[in-house]
Formats: sequence, C-alpha cells, structure tokens
Amino acid sequence: MSDFASSYLGRLRASVGSRLLLVPGARVVVADAQGRVLLELRADFNLWGLPGGVPDEREDIVACAVRETFEETGLRISDLVPFGFASRPETEVWTYPNGHVCHYFSMMFTTQTFSGAPASDGGENLRVAWFRPDALPDVLPNVALTIDAFLRWKATGAFQMI
Repeated sequence: MSDFASSYLGRLRASVGSRLLLVPGARVVVADAQGRVLLELRADFNLWGLPGGVPDEREDIVACAVRETFEETGLRISDLVPFGFASRPETEVWTYPNGHVCHYFSMMFTTQTFSGAPASDGGENLRVAWFRPDALPDVLPNVALTIDAFLRWKATGAFQMI
C-alpha cells in the first residue's frame, strides 16, 4: 500500500487543496456463509464502513475493489458481482477531518468468495468485524444505504441506484 501523498488522489490534492473533487470508487459488501457483512471501524470518522476506495492510475474498478479490500481487511476476494451504484450528494459528499471534500461515485460490489482472516490494517481502520445486516453498529450514512440496497438486490435481483 502506498502512502496517501504519493497516490494519484494525494498528488491531485496537492494541486487543488481541499476543494471538492469528483472521485470514482468501489465499495464491497463481503458476506459470509451466515449472511453477515464485513465492516471496518474507520480511524478518520470513528464510524463503521465498508471496504473500498479509489482506483490507482490505470486500474480498473474491479481490481480497485479487490486491492482495497485486501489492503483494508487482509481478505483476498474474487467473484465480485456489481449490485448497484452510489452517487447521491446527500450521502456521497464527504468532508474529512482535514477539510478535504470528495463527492464519490461508487460501484457497489458483493462477494461471498474470499480467503484469509479479517484483520485491521492498523492505519485506515481500527477494527474489522462481521455483523448481521439487521444488527449494524454505528455506520457512515452511505453504509446503511448500501446495506439496504444490497438486501433489496438480493431479494429482487434489480440493480440498485442510491
């Protein structure tokens, strides 16, 4: 994992400061055989989130989802299925503690195919744990919407726009 300053987004931030950036991203609902979902306690907001992030230069969105999930949780995932897309400004515009503002446009994926044991990355997150979708801890607003969209997709098979 590279440090933020040397990443594409970090170099862009150095040029534009804290102004709003429009950012593509991937978000992953990793589900286990018991139907639980994997969440991570984010160090920046002290709320639970889903694995995911933004692509590196010349990286496709699936590779981004796989890489970010591994970096953040230690799990190697495969067989990703897209189930929705998130772009609503009310939940996808984030102001970080350092003042940086991003509007995320995220492809939402799910998988039940993974190997390894979930573990905190010791940087972006403080803890990683499995939760039942009906018993979530304090989550970021877009996480609750993503889990709801995931459950609707499972019930209907319809691609979800949130």
